[in-house]
Amino acid sequence: MSAQDESVPTREVARRVFAREFNDASYTFKESDDDRAPLYLLLPTGERANRVFVVGTLTETEDVGEDSEYWRGRIVDPTGTFFVYAGQYQPEAASTLRELESPAYVSIVGKPRTYETDDGTVNVSLRPESITEVDDDTRDRWVTETAQQTLERIEHADDEANEYGRMAAEQYELDLESYKTMALSALESLDEESDVDADADAGTHESI
Repeated sequence: MSAQDESVPTREVARRVFAREFNDASYTFKESDDDRAPLYLLLPTGERANRVFVVGTLTETEDVGEDSEYWRGRIVDPTGTFFVYAGQYQPEAASTLRELESPAYVSIVGKPRTYETDDGTVNVSLRPESITEVDDDTRDRWVTETAQQTLERIEHADDEANEYGRMAAEQYELDLESYKTMALSALESLDEESDVDADADAGTHESI
């Protein structure tokens, strides 16, 4: 590897995270003083996230820009809502939000952004790198895999070698059991949808 290659930062893994945990996260940090060092969002279940991968239902889009287009998207998963913002620096994502008709299943890879309101509340949003329309099977698979990864993070949150687990315990007064319940409820929601679909199919066949 050349010196030039070594100076190029590697892309961070995009973490799967449910909306509720994402919105509960408020603490960001860097691991070096380098200006180019990645900024991480600390997830309450004990993991750092510079990029995240989410899938949900795009329920609403709105151009909230004043001088130029600045699109906001509202994406819902089984646990809550993500808000995505894309403007002139994310032209492809902004174009997708402009053209997509809701409701639609979408997958998003993006970077978390935090901002503090006047009353001191920290809100978290997503700055998308990409937004892609997907099918319901992709959404279901994301829910399953995100639930599994959330449960794994919870299982290892208290490990002695898990520095992000210790950091999360210091920064957040949150009950990890509630995230376990959240992940299991998300899985159950898929089963309930399957039952509804099966009943609908049965009704269709009976009426033929």
